[in-house]
Amino acid sequence: MISKSSIDTVFEASRLEEVIGDFVQLKKAGSNYKGLSPFSDERSPSFVVSPVKQIWKDFSSGKGGNVVAFLMEHEHFTYPEAIKYLAKKYNIEIEETEQTDEEKEKQDARESLYLVSEFASTYFQNIMHKTDAGKSIGLSYFKERGFTPETIKSFGLGYALDEWQAFSDAALKKGYKLEFLEKTGLTIVKGEKYFDRFKGRVLFPIQSMSGRVLGFGGRILTNDKKAAKYMNSPESEIYYKSKVLYGIYHAKQSIAKEDNCFLVEGYTDVIQFHQTGITNVVSSSGTALTSEQIRLINRLTKNITVLFDGDAAGMRASIRGIDLILEQGMNVRVCTFPQGEDPDSFAKQNTEEELRAYLESNSKDFIQFKAGLLVQEAKNDPIKKAETIRDIIQSISKIPDRIKQEVYLQECARIMDISESVLFSSLAQIANKSSKTTNSSSSSYGSSQEPPPDFFEVIRNDEQPNKKVDVQYILERKIIEILLLYGNKVEDFEDLILKENEKGDLVLEPVVQQAKVFEKIFLDLQEDEMQFGNETFKTLYYTIIDKLNQNPDFVLEQFVNTVDIKLSQEITSILMDDERHTLHDWERNNIFPKSKTEGVAQLVSETILSLRCFLIDQKVLEFQQTTLEHRNETNRSILEEVKDYYGLKMLLSRKLTRVL
Repeated sequence: MISKSSIDTVFEASRLEEVIGDFVQLKKAGSNYKGLSPFSDERSPSFVVSPVKQIWKDFSSGKGGNVVAFLMEHEHFTYPEAIKYLAKKYNIEIEETEQTDEEKEKQDARESLYLVSEFASTYFQNIMHKTDAGKSIGLSYFKERGFTPETIKSFGLGYALDEWQAFSDAALKKGYKLEFLEKTGLTIVKGEKYFDRFKGRVLFPIQSMSGRVLGFGGRILTNDKKAAKYMNSPESEIYYKSKVLYGIYHAKQSIAKEDNCFLVEGYTDVIQFHQTGITNVVSSSGTALTSEQIRLINRLTKNITVLFDGDAAGMRASIRGIDLILEQGMNVRVCTFPQGEDPDSFAKQNTEEELRAYLESNSKDFIQFKAGLLVQEAKNDPIKKAETIRDIIQSISKIPDRIKQEVYLQECARIMDISESVLFSSLAQIANKSSKTTNSSSSSYGSSQEPPPDFFEVIRNDEQPNKKVDVQYILERKIIEILLLYGNKVEDFEDLILKENEKGDLVLEPVVQQAKVFEKIFLDLQEDEMQFGNETFKTLYYTIIDKLNQNPDFVLEQFVNTVDIKLSQEITSILMDDERHTLHDWERNNIFPKSKTEGVAQLVSETILSLRCFLIDQKVLEFQQTTLEHRNETNRSILEEVKDYYGLKMLLSRKLTRVL
């Protein structure tokens, strides 16, 4: 268990925007930050981070919370793991008591896979650095590739002994179960026998964006033609090839800083680039590029530069991945290296300045690159040239932005020496065909002369009923919000009190009383014996009132970190709802939402009075129902009570200065 003082220290040191900034590209939006949701596929930002409140909210998925909640949601950490991650990031030493055997057994299967993978990574590194076989075979190989000791350590490179059970036996001896060794793919089990998957290979640990080891890539060092040159861990509960990019942990900060990501093919390409000084580079780990991998980059930047070696056949196959990048609305550039060179060899032979200069001068827009490559293949063959043009238009059709589509079509027309109208017509045909296939009414592009069919058609939808507004829920939620934001604030509250005038009539007279917001709310609700209908709000209400009573220096950020996850998420949802307008940038359009700090006393009074009025209406409805069910002498007394409630409602109406 981690001590409370250590947890408090971690929360005090952690800066939410810094932690989330390691995973999501954030842009300033007023006092907040915004970015693309890391939990759903979107093109318009709906993810808001509040540095002041130290909470975040993802409006696309509904998730939210504090810094620990983000790590638990995004990285699937347990609570202690999230605290340890933050402690490591901010160089905080944490006090921790030893886990019991029972507590260790309670670790879930997923966590066990992480622990096995972490052990394997450390084991393979130790084998390479501390055994004769490791030094002479594994370490020698990496040194021959030109990797420095610092680079080898940074990427956690290792070596597996060329023995059938060396790793598995060592893991079992340390107490790791064969079940989890098999599930990670590190050990292959055949009946009662087992053996190491990566025996005799150098190892490249594959890490998540937060640095957790998910799996391994292994390269064989012998000339065994029967064995695969490269072998990856099989997919498991923690390792999904399609959702992982090699090097993303080391590259994430520089990708966001440089606002560009270099995409290469192999592990050594990534490592050699890093060693040369260019760190915003990742690899698809030898697998075909996927939409999930592209979205991973999309969180950090909109710009990708794909790096190909000089192999024309390889390039022809790889450019299919460009269409996937375009579909995500990203900007793509392509850079090729001289014949016989790849990113690894080229980076090894050049300094950082020379490499940067080459990338800058040789990176082409994808349309120029694709056209150049395909035209070269088509040469003077008209049929092949027509196919080439269709291929390029097919790529352009993937782009969701219509302005970009038009710009690329104009560029294609210039390069291919063909009229723009023909290209626009071809694009419209592709879009219409796609629309029919997906039964979608939207078209990527119409004719350049006329809009698509039924473009201005108004579709009526009478099938969806209006949702009933839960007034009590909204008002109770507003009370919690007021307590969280202004609970300790001292305000002048103007009340209208019933008094008898000189003529003996009851009239309302204004009286100003000074009180803390939470005291005013508590006394008003207690006076009317009003109870919360929503159990979560009820729990929050009494928890907040108790904290405000006990602690005059109530700090919202600290309070969020002390309640359980469910209440923390509810608090975040309440507090961040008013941040929705930052996503739309109203002020830029000369729309200035009124600050909630203006007129807190009025906000409190109106909310309480509105809740009173609502509850009165509910009570009257109850009386009316009782009258219908029991038509007898009790009706008169019930009608008297209804009359009294209507009289009270009239008084509240005067207090609110509006008709109810």
